[in-house]
Amino acid sequence: MLKVEDMHIYYGNIHAVKGVSFHVKEGEIVSLIGANGAGKSTILKTISGVIRSKSGNISFLGQDISKMEAHKIVHQGLAHVPEGRRIFLKMTVLENLEMGAFTKKEVSKADIESVFERFPRLKERQSQIAGTLSGGEQQMLAMGRALMSRPKLLMLDEPSMGLAPILVEQIFDIIKTLHAAGTTILLVEQNAGMALEVADRAYVLETGRITLSGTGAELADSEDIKKAYLGG
Repeated sequence: MLKVEDMHIYYGNIHAVKGVSFHVKEGEIVSLIGANGAGKSTILKTISGVIRSKSGNISFLGQDISKMEAHKIVHQGLAHVPEGRRIFLKMTVLENLEMGAFTKKEVSKADIESVFERFPRLKERQSQIAGTLSGGEQQMLAMGRALMSRPKLLMLDEPSMGLAPILVEQIFDIIKTLHAAGTTILLVEQNAGMALEVADRAYVLETGRITLSGTGAELADSEDIKKAYLGG
């Protein structure tokens, strides 16, 4: 479904991502794990067209999207839930969800109800200003907004960041539910234990390079991974 080949990304003179290649098959959860500053978020921003790579190729559903504008990439069926949620703080919950459906000719009540079924808390707070929601609720809203475009591939950037452990469990339960319903997911996550637990496959990113890859279970059992990321 998604194929990244030899991606090189620079911030000025800083070579942030160095020859990264990976793929995501339909129906998978693929996790990218690594320390802060490894380049994980930069890769997602490049796939979704927010920033550009200096070289390399990105194809989605067989189409080259390397130079495609971000809003057109959303139209192709790829949605990105960014790090820090980036919801519209002064809009209501419902208005945020409606903004997520900008690729559609009209907002589908069925799509909104589908989001409310997955996130009952959002239904309760649909008229509330988004900036007054808790961190966990804002994360649910960011995910719900992305789902309004009916994505074929959902990219999640640090969905557990800043959340209490009980909310982290809730967010990962939602990720599992979305996956079970057929959504393909590319997950960037610092919580390596949770990321590997849900992943079909995973890649380890260190200072802009992929250093390890394998199934989620294989990497979770790796002594190197346990020492570096799992506190083993």
